[in-house]
Parts: sequence; structure tokens; C-alpha cells
Amino acid sequence: MTPARHPPPDSHDVIILGAGAAGLMCAGIAAQRGKRVLLLEQAPHPGEKIRISGGGRCNFTNLHTSPANFLSDNPRFCRSALSGYTQHDFIAMVDRYGIAYHEKTRGQLFCDGSSRQIIDMLVQECRPARLRTGVRISAVLKTSGGFTVATDQGEFGGKAVVVATGGPSIPKMGSSGFGYRIAEQFGLKIVPPRAALVPLTFDSALLARFKDLSGVSVDAVVSCGKTSFDEALLFTHRGLSGPAILQISSYWRDGRDIVIDLAPDTDVLAELKQARREHPRQELATVLTGFLPKRLARTVADEVRGPERVADFSDRFLADVAAAVKAWRVRPSGTEGYRTAEVTLGGVDTSELSSKTFESKSVPGLYFIGEVVDVTGHLGGFNFQWAWSSGYAAGRDVLD
Repeated sequence: MTPARHPPPDSHDVIILGAGAAGLMCAGIAAQRGKRVLLLEQAPHPGEKIRISGGGRCNFTNLHTSPANFLSDNPRFCRSALSGYTQHDFIAMVDRYGIAYHEKTRGQLFCDGSSRQIIDMLVQECRPARLRTGVRISAVLKTSGGFTVATDQGEFGGKAVVVATGGPSIPKMGSSGFGYRIAEQFGLKIVPPRAALVPLTFDSALLARFKDLSGVSVDAVVSCGKTSFDEALLFTHRGLSGPAILQISSYWRDGRDIVIDLAPDTDVLAELKQARREHPRQELATVLTGFLPKRLARTVADEVRGPERVADFSDRFLADVAAAVKAWRVRPSGTEGYRTAEVTLGGVDTSELSSKTFESKSVPGLYFIGEVVDVTGHLGGFNFQWAWSSGYAAGRDVLD
């Protein structure tokens, strides 16, 4: 593609592509530094993913945010940004705007009211910037003075461009892989993206075996390799969901098993042996209802296919039953994909970017922030904190 010779007349210092969490944060910081900022968003309104997050209350950060909560081909890359703008810095801004919030569990902070409050706060913060919504971007071109962004509303020039377009997760919100295409156009490498924080699916055979469990929820420990999460699990009509499954989905790969402890706080073998001594005439399903939901207890009993009464269970068979509960090994067939994924793993390779500023090492003036970068957080407010931290880093540096 031939670069434009001159920037268009409508020129700015910084053009930010995407008015989501990272883009809004970056725009506010850059504009407050006196930069002429243009923020372009294809949706009719800014912050649409913020609006729908946390059941409409926005899990805007996590008290326990640390680099350990993020996945990347380069796990060290996130450290500088996270230390440069911490969860406590964002909480201070929320406090300054008088937004009431509460800790739900595990350090997750939610608005008492609406996620709209976070959007309004960010829009207010970037008020010096020029915001245009409903804009379709067709191309980003290098010019003699910076960049030209071609859109369905005309061409805009800027000395720098910040790509904050996110990943392809939740396409109904207008998300796509456009940011990756910009990176590839300028020769930057991409870590292959895939859906993350997403429900796992079963093949037809597994669905037939567990079809009666849809809607059943339990607290569980779900493991894949050496990684485990201790949170709620939900059986669905497609397979498995719930926080524990969403978390482990970021680590799971096709062809691998996950191992599930369906009763993490129970010594199942001891309970079974006690039932055999004290209630020998009970059916196994009845015993299992002491620590499992009724439908799940019945399914486990049907799966192991033992004698009718626990009195007739050998020690070996009781051990097998305990293993079926404490170490249920299952192989998902896939995930529900980007349609329901909360975030995207992979993205612009961090080796291409400065960890302090997020500027491309090979294309001066071109920045990538937020989800479009190969840094992905755990469930629980960590991905929003990454948006705030990376947006702040770029906004503080751009055209410094």
C-alpha cells in the first residue's frame, strides 16, 4: 500500500482507534497532557463492553492484581505497566468521582450501581479529547508527518496512532481482529489468537451421558496440567461453564483432559466408608447427596454402576467411587468460541512493543494497548486493570 504523501488537513497529535476501556483511558491521559486527541469508535456509543460487564455493574478491577494473574508468551512484559498504574490508582479515581462500589469475592470490585458510572467517569476524564462514534475505519497509512486514518467519515491525520481495538471476543459488540490486521500491515508479529475465559463444550457422546445435569452448579477445583482454580462450576446443555471453567479455559488446549474435584471440602472415601458402616442399606446415590446435588449424585452413581446397596461395595469399589468424585477426568471437545468468550488470548507479540510505552519498536508513533496485545488476565477484573494500566502507559508517553 503506497503511503500518503501528506497528512490530511484535519490533523491531530494522537488518533486513538477504539473507545473501549483502554482507548478511553489513553485518551484521557493524553488529552490532559495537552495533546490534541481524536478518539474514533465504530459503535454508536463508547465503552460498550464496559456497559455489559459484571452483569451491568462492571467488575472494574481486582484488589489482588499482580503479574501472576496474566498470561502471555512473555509473562514479564506486563510488569512495568501494572506497577506504573495500579489497581489502587484506578480505585482512587473511582473514589474521586464518588462512585460507590463493593468487593464481591476474591478481591473483585463492582459498582453498587451501574457500569454506566465507569463509562461516564472515563468520558469525563477524556473530555478534552474529540470523540467520534459510529466511524468505520478502512485503512491506516504512514505519512511524511505521521499517519492518515481513512474512514467512512473522511480522512484524519495524526502524528501518532494508538490501536485500542480489542480482540474478536463477543463479536455482537462489534469486536473483530482489525487491530491484528493493522499490526501485520506494518510488519509486526502476531501470537495466534484464540477464545479465552470461555465455556467448554462436550461431544455428542458426553452430552448424552450428562444431559440431565444442565443447570447444576457445584463448588469445584478444576485442573489442567499444573494449573488449578477453586471456584464454581456449572453444567450446561453444551458442556461446562462457571468461573472455574472459564478460568481453566485459558490454559486448556484441544486434546487435553481437565480433572475436576466435585467435592473439594469433603473426604469422600471416608464418608462412603462411614455410610457403609452406619447405613448399609442405603443406595449409593443417597449417600452421595450428602455432599453433591441430587441430580449429580444420581449421575455419578449411574456412571460407576455398582451394587444396589453400599453394604455390598468393596473397599476397592468405594475408592473408585471416591475417585469419580474427587478426580473426574474429562476431555472437552472444544470451546463455545468468540461468541461467548470474555477475552482473547494472543495478539500483537510483546517482543514488538516497548513494555514501558507500548510503542512499536519498528514503527515510531504506532502504539498497541489493551486486549489487542498478547497479555490476557484471569477472570475477576484483571483484564480491565490491564486496559487501565496499558492505556495509562501509552497516554503518558505518546509524543513525549
